[in-house]
Amino acid sequence: MSKTIPLARLRNIGVAAHVDAGKTTLTERILFYAGASHKIGEVHEGAAHMDYLAEEQRHGITITSAVTKAPWRDHLLQIVDTPGHVDFTIEVERSMRILDGCVLVLDGVRGVEPQTETIWRQRSRFNLPALFFVNKMDRPGADLDQALADIAKRLGGEPVAVTVPAAESDGVVHLIDATLIRFTGEQGEVLDRGPCPADLWARCAPWREALLLAVADLDEALAEDVLAGTDPDPVEIRRVLRQGTLSGRLFPTYAGSALRNIGVQPLLDGVVDFLPAPPDRPPALARRPDGTSEEIVLGGPGPLVALAFKVQLWDGRRHVFARVYRNRLRPGDRVVHLAAGGRLVQEQVARLFDVDAGKKTRTDEAGPGEIVLIAGLRHAATGDTLCAPEHPLALERIDARRPVLSLAIEPAHGQDTDKLIEALDKLTQEDPTLVVEDDLETGQRLLEGMGELHLQIVLERLAREFGLEVRSGRPAVATRETIRRAARGEALYAPPPSPDPKVGERRARVAVRLAPLARGSGLRIGGDPRVRPEGGTLNPLQQTAIADGLRVALAVGPLQGAPLEDLEVTLEEIELFGQASTPEALTAAAARAVQKTMAGARPALLHPVMAVEVVVPEANLGAVLGDLQARQAAIRDTVGRGAEVTIVGEVPLERLLGYTTTLRSLTQGRGQFSMQFERFDLV
Repeated sequence: MSKTIPLARLRNIGVAAHVDAGKTTLTERILFYAGASHKIGEVHEGAAHMDYLAEEQRHGITITSAVTKAPWRDHLLQIVDTPGHVDFTIEVERSMRILDGCVLVLDGVRGVEPQTETIWRQRSRFNLPALFFVNKMDRPGADLDQALADIAKRLGGEPVAVTVPAAESDGVVHLIDATLIRFTGEQGEVLDRGPCPADLWARCAPWREALLLAVADLDEALAEDVLAGTDPDPVEIRRVLRQGTLSGRLFPTYAGSALRNIGVQPLLDGVVDFLPAPPDRPPALARRPDGTSEEIVLGGPGPLVALAFKVQLWDGRRHVFARVYRNRLRPGDRVVHLAAGGRLVQEQVARLFDVDAGKKTRTDEAGPGEIVLIAGLRHAATGDTLCAPEHPLALERIDARRPVLSLAIEPAHGQDTDKLIEALDKLTQEDPTLVVEDDLETGQRLLEGMGELHLQIVLERLAREFGLEVRSGRPAVATRETIRRAARGEALYAPPPSPDPKVGERRARVAVRLAPLARGSGLRIGGDPRVRPEGGTLNPLQQTAIADGLRVALAVGPLQGAPLEDLEVTLEEIELFGQASTPEALTAAAARAVQKTMAGARPALLHPVMAVEVVVPEANLGAVLGDLQARQAAIRDTVGRGAEVTIVGEVPLERLLGYTTTLRSLTQGRGQFSMQFERFDLV
């Protein structure tokens, strides 16, 4: 690809949105109008090109991020279509990590929704320039002004309208060019551009003025034209708007209806005009094994650097998606990546593929900026940096969220146990938010994930891809443990002498203090312990042993054996007994000191609390509010918008299991709700 397309003409973008905002429908139109596909596939018919998994077609939602390419105006767009459902937010997180810009899709009726805010935070973390597409503007209740106000208020961005709907013309008004664009032909592929009629242009005056004021703030020459009442040159408006977009100060916003084929081509023009090429992005920072750092300029000189951002089973075989940052990658190349503990793992690239959603095509090489699928890497995982063997580096890793829901699972047939373990291992390599653990008390195997739909999809995949029939229990929420008051304690580890003469005496004493922390603080370990006998010092091995003991103790709480968090451990005193204070003795003494002190610190369970947004018809508001309050909901706000009311609040996750069915019953199928993990808290 990059042999014929220079980096300046490459746009590496993601399309992201709250579930059901029309993101995949928009992507289908992008591919059709760009000539990358010959037919528009509709999500509601289970025929979307980008939703190629059987589970995506069955449920009518995007589950996994899909990669494709499309040409537009002598540029090449690499497009990643991401899921909108909160259960699959890791797909958005790792896609954002390797993108240069993104298109955020809003529902014109609902505006900014909960998952939109999550996506915005993910975008902000990587400082990605973004465009907005306000979709479904053909629907009753759609309001562009309200959507723009939502972006400013709830996201803190400054949206700048570039196209606005012209409903009576089945088109849009382009505010930079002062043109009316109609979309004709069988599927909106023919554009009829002409001067905007005077009466319609007069109605667009507030949006045009807001656009000019926004760009005038960034450029003195443009400001002089605007203040003088002179219409600035559209070329100058685009130049300054691009500067504002790349700096993250402005967010060009387009309006339309993807399902009705309105407004998509101007958005594509905006991707080319305003979103960055790879060289426009700041250098990535990589860490060397010796702890020093190195700047990686995309496309710059130097040995190979590529980031593995996704593992995926393809035709039953392990493949790795990677983005190349520097140099070139070819079949047969040897690469290294840093494993836990700084160990270097060397592997060989067997084959490379270009990807178009569910199709792959072999390619001979991949250069800077390209997203490529690699076969042959057995150990590379999400977040690993693939490097030349003589120059190992590690780019910033990709964080995975912690699971909040679990299922006890077992194979329906006992002889399938090994097959189930192998299948789960493959699925957890694909999905870092999926965790498999063994419950030591019950002996059950627990499958932990981000929500009911997430776990349901895993069970469906086990049946379809691996031919495994699995029995599962009822979903149970994942808990954490904490303490409610400070306490001090100590433990002396002094087991009876061993009958084995080779095993000497083992003895150590550790004193600790525990204190609760604010919610979301995690764990802190500190203190400058007094070491006895006086003058005694801890060698590195002993320091590591004590840290191991604390880590073991904090991994298992006293109430349900759940991990501990939101507390501080302060080491106050360590007593050494010469040769008897072995590393094993220190580990045991540290662990017992924490466990013993915990009993007097009022341990408590923390439950996952979800931020929820429930959209219901106004007539059903009372019944839905009453039901939410019975579920221990803390209602934060109710916002009316037309005939619908949005309820915003927080609810413990265990009270939301099966809530979709109840909500449908209370609203005759018209209510919708979404949730996202907020924090672990006392309930």
